[in-house]
This record gives sequence, C-alpha cells and structure tokens, in this order.
Amino acid sequence: MKTIHIGGVPEHFNLAWYLALKNGDFKKAGINLRWEDYPSGTGAMTKALRKGDIDLAVILTEGIIKDIVEGNPSKIIQTFVQTPLIWGIHVAAKSNYQTIDHLKGTKAAISRFGSGSHLMAYINAQNNQWNVNTDLDFEVVKNVEGAVEGLTQGKADYFMWEKFMTKPLVDKGIFRRVGTCPTPWPCFVVAARMESLKTHRDEIKTILEIINRITIDFKNIADIDKVIANRYHQKIEDVQAWLSLTEWSQDLISEETIHKVQDQLLALNIIPKKLNYSDLVTQI
Repeated sequence: MKTIHIGGVPEHFNLAWYLALKNGDFKKAGINLRWEDYPSGTGAMTKALRKGDIDLAVILTEGIIKDIVEGNPSKIIQTFVQTPLIWGIHVAAKSNYQTIDHLKGTKAAISRFGSGSHLMAYINAQNNQWNVNTDLDFEVVKNVEGAVEGLTQGKADYFMWEKFMTKPLVDKGIFRRVGTCPTPWPCFVVAARMESLKTHRDEIKTILEIINRITIDFKNIADIDKVIANRYHQKIEDVQAWLSLTEWSQDLISEETIHKVQDQLLALNIIPKKLNYSDLVTQI
C-alpha cells in the first residue's frame, strides 16, 4: 500500500477529506493517505512541499502560484473550491478603527510572509487605492491564535482571515469585522510535488477521483450543515450561509485564471515574472 502525505487547513472547506478518510475510502483503493493539518495556512504548506514533507496540498491559489514562480518544484493538478474566498478584515473588538479606510498605513497581522493573509493584504490595499509600498506593514503571528494575541495586545492592528471561520471570534467580542475582501479567483487548488507525480501518478489520480465523488454531491450529504457546525464550532445559520456561497470543483484550473492571478501578483510586485500555463499546471 502506497503512502501519500497531504496537507491542508483544518477548516470546513476540507471536511470532504475528513469524511473520506473516516470512511476508509482511500485504504479501500490501496492508498494510505496521511492528512496533516496546517493551521497557519499556505505559507507553511509551500514550505512543506519544498521540503518533501507532503506530496499534495489543498492550498490557496495565489499562494501556490507565487511559490511555484519562485521555484517550488510543484504544479497545480486541480481546482478544489471554485468560488472566491471571502476574507474578513478584523480589528480588536475595542479598537478605535471603525472602517477599512482607518487601517491605511497600519500594521497587518499575517500568518507568515507568502501566506494568504499576507498576499490578500496587498489585494485589499490595491482595492482601496492605497500605496502598497508605504501603506502596508506586517507583524507575523503564525495562526489565528497568534492574531488574537497580536490584535488584543496592540502588536498589530488588523487581521485578514476567512470570514466564517473567524465569525465565532466576532460573536464572542474578541474581533470586530470592519469589512470583507473576496479573492478575484477560485480560492483553493490541489497542488502536487513533481517528484511525487513521477512516482505516485496513478495513486494521486485515484485520490482526486475519490475526493471528487464526495465534493460533487457534498451539499446533499444528510445533515451536512449540522456536521460542519458541530465540528468547527459554528452557528448553524452561518454554516448554511457559507454552504450557499461555496462551490467545489472537479476540474483543472483554466489558463485564463492562471494569467489573471499572475497579472495581479505581478502588478503588485509580489512576483518578479510570469510563467507559462504549462509551468504551473499539469493534467493527470
């Protein structure tokens, strides 16, 4: 039985993987799929792909594109979530900042450089006509728990993270959300190390076939809203709202989308150059 290591954030987007693992779907196909949570997100996963700690990652589109351009020996093999990620822009509940405009020139808490929280701070700055060279500053906080500490203690001023996963912190009066910033492209893709594709191509293809069978019908799973609410400590009405906004994908990411992401990252000086579609994406 071949062992394949995969990483992803411990969030509701990835519940399908948990369900497949719990049901033994991969083992029935002769694959020992080992899931590893990466609560600090994309930056940690790109590092793990580079080191060979994982073979696959369910990862933010803009983050893995940036890292492949910068030399990560991986390629995108499928879109996983087709819809945008809605990033909430949060401040400490007792902060004096009331609007996104108030955050111009202040310090953003980010999980790490190269992470989604880092890259989306640039997208948010551009959306609001800020100067990305002078109006952005960063404090590395590693994860959501670090952001709670950083904002509460005044080490940073705002924090961008998926708005439904941070909603409990808003409800508890720890964070206050002053706005949102959707990604202008599909939010999650599956990426694979090229070395792993050479040695485990058939197994990786089977893994995608198994997970796609679940995601294509994910919203029709009995009581899925209750399962998500219980597992991720969400209110049922928030889960239902999230499900209504979220669509999974079983397809390869389009060339148009790849160019769009790179154009945006290049315009913000986040990447030094653009790559061809075939340098970033492969069909398996």
